Amino acid sequence: MKRLSFVLAGAMVAGAALPVEAHGIWFAQRAKQLAIIYGIGADDLEAVKRQPNMHDLKAYDADYQPIGAALRTAGSLVIVDTDAAPTLVSVILDNGTWSWLPGGEIVKKGRDEAPTATRAETTLKYAVTIQGALSKPIPPLAGQVLQIVPVGAIPTKLGTPLTYRVLFNGKPVAGAEVINDMVNDPDATPVKTKADGTVTMPVRNQGLNIIRAVQVGPTDNPKKIDRYEYTATLAFTLAHVPE
Repeated sequence: MKRLSFVLAGAMVAGAALPVEAHGIWFAQRAKQLAIIYGIGADDLEAVKRQPNMHDLKAYDADYQPIGAALRTAGSLVIVDTDAAPTLVSVILDNGTWSWLPGGEIVKKGRDEAPTATRAETTLKYAVTIQGALSKPIPPLAGQVLQIVPVGAIPTKLGTPLTYRVLFNGKPVAGAEVINDMVNDPDATPVKTKADGTVTMPVRNQGLNIIRAVQVGPTDNPKKIDRYEYTATLAFTLAHVPE
């Protein structure tokens, strides 16, 4: 996608005065199947409706070599099928261009079609899930313009500090806004990444954890949008005590 090729220089200037959007995509188990969820908090907002805009689904083995993967609709769910048990899975959602009108209405148009808009942006959503034991650090993954990677081993107990690094085009980015639990604490005050792209937070759940990062980038088409907004999630699960 051509619009992803520009560098991030000046991104915070472009977006500093504007709020960030909350919605994103993440991976979660549904009836022992890996599904893609779209929403925020407890909201599950019709992932199937957005499946046509999902692309670059990739699955990786323990050595981060690609394995076959495909999306499948199952009722109201978008399910991921893989040729073998994956260690990582990633996907992208191009969520389109949106404008905020003075009265508060949000329309799927650019500034060229909604010239009175107080804000116009193109939103891109990225998601990675850890499905197997990690034997080496997670590298920058193909297509994941914004990506969250754990620094060090995933803990086994909630409350244990874990450092994350946020990457933009494969390089650490300062100032990305990170929350610790997109599902159970979506309104938490974000923590900004340091100069090396890192932020440290306690692992929140003895179960599914969904870390979210948001970064904004400058427009390459000011007649249509004010900025790009990139949202990334990292999903992993801590095991519970055996029954």
